Parts: sequence; structure tokens; C-alpha cells
Amino acid sequence: MHVRKGDTVLVLTGEYAGRRGRVLRVFPKEGRALVEGVNMIKRHTRARRAGEQSRILEKEAPVHVSNLMVICPRCDQPTRVKRKVLEDGSRARACRKCGEML
Repeated sequence: MHVRKGDTVLVLTGEYAGRRGRVLRVFPKEGRALVEGVNMIKRHTRARRAGEQSRILEKEAPVHVSNLMVICPRCDQPTRVKRKVLEDGSRARACRKCGEML
């Protein structure tokens, strides 16, 4: 998966197209990610205890990762991600445009 928690991403399609946000959580099995301020839904909650009020919460819903593009922190451009193999054999993500490690 090209998106990780903490990445800044650009939303490519849908109602929130063109918006940037930080990835809060990733769901690899579903291929989805939770992005801050994107795909907001309203959740009606019931009062749990006596004296507490019912309310409507607005929270983020997961977005499919195919609709997200990582933004490089160095060149501040939406970019595809390439994988580099380092000298010690580990892999790292890098920007396709400037080569900076993500």
C-alpha cells in the first residue's frame, strides 16, 4: 500500500476532490484510509447515562486508497511512490519527482 499513517495526501475524486489532508489511520485489508477532514459523515449517538444528551457527531469515514495520492514533503507536489532498496537490504518509499525519501 502506497499510503501510510501520517502522510499528507491529495484526494483525487469524489465530493472532496482537490482537498489535502493527513492520514489518521490505514485499513490494509479493506484498502482504505481515514483522512483528516475528508468524507465526513454524521453519526447519531444515543444518551448513555442519565443527564447526558443525545447528539449528532461529525466524523471521517474511510476513503479508498486508489482515490488518494501522496504529497511529497520536499517538493510539495502530489506524486506516485516508488520503492528503493537500501544498502542494508531494507526497502523505503521515495518520491517519483524529486527522489526524496518519504
